[in-house]
Amino acid sequence: MTWTPWIQVYDPLGSPWLSTAAAALPIVLLLVALALFEWRAHLAALAGLVAAIAVSVLVFGMPLPTATATALYGAAYGFLPIGWIILNAVFLYNLTVHTGQFEIVKSSVGRLSKDRRVQALLVAFSFGAFIEGASGFGTPVAICSALLIGLGFTPLYAAGLSLIANTAPVAFGAIGTPILTLAAVTGIPSQTLGVMAGRQLPFVSLIVPAWLVVTMSGWRGLWGVWPAVLVCGGTFAAVQYGWSNFVGVELVDIAGGLASIAALALFARVWQPREVWEFPERRDPGSGIRDPGLGIRDPVPDSVPARGALMRAWMPWLFLSLAVILWGLAPGKAFLNGGPRGLATYRAGGRPYVSRLLSPSWNVPLLHRAVFRDYPVVPAPVDRARIQDPAYRNDRAEAALFTLNWVSATGTAILLAALATALFLRVSVTEFLSVAVMTARRMSASLATIMLMLALGFVTRYGGTDATLGLAFTKTGMLYPFFAALLGWLGVALTGSDTSSNVLFGSLQKITAQQLGFNPVLIVTANSTGGVMGKMIDAQSIVVATASTGQSGQEGRILRFVFWHSVALVVIMGVIVMLQAYVFTWMVP
Repeated sequence: MTWTPWIQVYDPLGSPWLSTAAAALPIVLLLVALALFEWRAHLAALAGLVAAIAVSVLVFGMPLPTATATALYGAAYGFLPIGWIILNAVFLYNLTVHTGQFEIVKSSVGRLSKDRRVQALLVAFSFGAFIEGASGFGTPVAICSALLIGLGFTPLYAAGLSLIANTAPVAFGAIGTPILTLAAVTGIPSQTLGVMAGRQLPFVSLIVPAWLVVTMSGWRGLWGVWPAVLVCGGTFAAVQYGWSNFVGVELVDIAGGLASIAALALFARVWQPREVWEFPERRDPGSGIRDPGLGIRDPVPDSVPARGALMRAWMPWLFLSLAVILWGLAPGKAFLNGGPRGLATYRAGGRPYVSRLLSPSWNVPLLHRAVFRDYPVVPAPVDRARIQDPAYRNDRAEAALFTLNWVSATGTAILLAALATALFLRVSVTEFLSVAVMTARRMSASLATIMLMLALGFVTRYGGTDATLGLAFTKTGMLYPFFAALLGWLGVALTGSDTSSNVLFGSLQKITAQQLGFNPVLIVTANSTGGVMGKMIDAQSIVVATASTGQSGQEGRILRFVFWHSVALVVIMGVIVMLQAYVFTWMVP
């Protein structure tokens, strides 16, 4: 197919205000359709996608074939790896429910603490941080929201709490991928960026557990469980700071999540809140035990599962944890992508060999190396006289490579955990297939929505409208440290990924910091640490949460539930960055 170069334009209307308004139109349309008009998510996503293509082509000048190829590329990425993760996470959960093992898991967690606040801290925050560190890509939201549903949480709170909790760990998620990517984009060492992130995020790690509890039960509820909140958040924050500052960026969340789980579990053995809190919707005056001022809790079963039965019930989640860790480590991923030769190449410090069988890849027609980002989004303007030069194009134009990494994808790791679960629990082939078909049928609409949402995100990225929105933040002068965090938030809200936001805005943040006289390390890191607060409102995460909790069609309700939490938390992060820029400058490496 004919290759047509296109250079992005960031002010096509000759007015920053009008161009920014045009760039924001598809996103505003999506949010209004979801949150105000309460359209079903796939219809809202389709409307947003059509608007994004129209704005990119008619206003910003993107060639229509390129825009179409971009939308198809985003839809394909929406299925693999994102949709593949969600599909298999829900499948694993359904298997444990079908075999009755989840009832034992629920009982064991209930005996650790019958209080919903402590359960939310353990599952949504601590276990979610561990899963985020191992895999990322929406996996913790899918798994934790499904677990909370199984424990008896209302669907809205299961989804909302999982989304809110999936903030503080994100910058170090997926074995440190966001920070490592930010380092590659900006040229600042990953260890330096990790140290800076480790001096910003622990403050949020202390706040988020308390935020979860207040969201559930109000300030009175926090007062009743504050020791557990301090143990949970304090342990994670301490490990997050220590590991990022003195060890490295890869295993911060895994170490912090495990430490937080262990600390909270041990603490719960010696301390319990005086009043056990339950959701008002779950209170049943006829069959529960009334707790003064806080409602009614379910009666505790008299029978205690035998140790063997307990271990058997938890094995699926052990399989899951081991699989996502092994799949997330760089040597393991290199092996899965290219076999023994790929691992040998990785160990030699080279680029892993990509097997055509294990990880086939294709250049996206009409898009690969067809789009150029221009200054100031990138350090230097595009040399228009050289855009036809293949060497220059390969160096400067945006890559669009779709990799069918069906073996190394995190969703495949979860599928293997489900297979191991079926073998371990002696699930028959008929039962296994029945649960698989039921899961696929129920998830079909959600998968379609995820694909449309990712198509929308890719069009905004390759069309340059996201950069136009980002450039609006760079006009804030001395307040820029605050808005640097908001720019990262915007990037994650648009792309659904802290890694993608760092690719999108990392270079722009560095250039702006140098122009305004701020420390580039502080400002560049703020893109990632501020970005994590946008994770709970990006379209991808919202759809993942609804799919995992069986709330298809309720995306707008969940968005309204978490939106202002996201805004408030990014404002807090912006204040932290401002203080480090002007007051606590000694904290910047």
